[in-house]
Amino acid sequence: MTASNTTLAQPAELKSRLGAILRSTSGNFLEQFDFFLFGFYATAISKAFFPPGNDTNALLLTFTTFWLGALMRPLGAIFLGAYIDRIGRRKGLIVTLAIMALGTVFIAVCPTYASIGIAAPIIVLIGRLLQGFSAGVELGGVSVYLFEISTPGNRGFYTSFQSASQQVAIFVAALLGFFLSEFMPADQVAAWGWRIPFFVGCLIVPFIFVLRRSLEETPAFLAMKKHPTASEIFASAAVNWKIIVLGMFLAAMTTVTFYFVTVYTPTFGKNVLKLTTQDSLLVTLAVAVTNFIWNPVGGALSDRIGRKPVLLAISGLALVTAYPALLWLTASPTFGKMLAVEMLFSFYFGMYSGTMLGALVEIVPTHVRTTCFSLAFALAAALFGTFTPLASTWLIEHTADRASPGFWLMFAAASGFLATLAIYRGGGQTVEAHEPVPA
Repeated sequence: MTASNTTLAQPAELKSRLGAILRSTSGNFLEQFDFFLFGFYATAISKAFFPPGNDTNALLLTFTTFWLGALMRPLGAIFLGAYIDRIGRRKGLIVTLAIMALGTVFIAVCPTYASIGIAAPIIVLIGRLLQGFSAGVELGGVSVYLFEISTPGNRGFYTSFQSASQQVAIFVAALLGFFLSEFMPADQVAAWGWRIPFFVGCLIVPFIFVLRRSLEETPAFLAMKKHPTASEIFASAAVNWKIIVLGMFLAAMTTVTFYFVTVYTPTFGKNVLKLTTQDSLLVTLAVAVTNFIWNPVGGALSDRIGRKPVLLAISGLALVTAYPALLWLTASPTFGKMLAVEMLFSFYFGMYSGTMLGALVEIVPTHVRTTCFSLAFALAAALFGTFTPLASTWLIEHTADRASPGFWLMFAAASGFLATLAIYRGGGQTVEAHEPVPA
């Protein structure tokens, strides 16, 4: 092959990999788009779908619904994860998108509590349960797909785009919210305008389906001589329960920090800090941009120096700074101080997440990679991450300390720190998987 031919061949390969990243992460966009909207418009949703009378109780019920949907994630991880490990990454990711889209439609078109009574919160809960069931394997399926198409020495960098792609959704959702708040009266947004972004999410579903249908299967899956049955997958996952539990605690800091800086931030800014809607949305826009930047930076850095140093450094910093940072912010809240604190947390999230995703794929057994990864991440999201808005609201309500969500962030950081030490102990191997883990 001539030099010119080699030069011509390289762009085609690069284009194929970029296309694979875009098509695989498109479902992440829809999932996080809807998750963020539910969190940002939590106040409006609480008034639309839950009994009137007590605003705090209605908001707690809204965040409880948000959390209950996340409790479906482990079930989705087990059943859909086994499905993907058995029939392939491509087909599985199409199925998860269909389930997720159905849940989105349920929430977008649901009548209000004033119109249909108790049926309204039930319909919204069903929509969230469907979204949670799908999300249980969506993140794991995409992470595994990116890991398996990565080039040697760049696994962390490639896998980080699972999380980075979600930030695009946060940015678009926050931008839509900002324009709505600028050009629509606040009472109209609260009454019905908040539904507009949800309908936008419904409209982009067909486009994402087109992208997913053209997704190619990974060479790693095609190279497997035997694909395990569902019973074999469940048995292997049970045997590797220690890895799954450690992976859950490893991912806890990612999920808690993410839901704090994205889903909970608008509510925190408006209801707790008493800043304007525009201020909260501008901060969220900035967070989405920096999250997108720090994720691949963290993944690439961990490819060079190892996963362990990055995970320990970031979780350690978060452990000692989370509460003091929030205490400084809540003492005299301003837009500038909120932006500074959220930028700090965004740095923690992006660097840690970009590293953690590659680490988690590496420590789970190859033949049940999607199931074990998805279950570990789903448990972290269900028990810790999506519980963050509810935990933060409850802590502030019961301690009268507006900085108290910092204790929840510190707990997540400690979980990540200790899990890293346990996973990379000694020579850096996990007993159950019997696979080397790069330290």
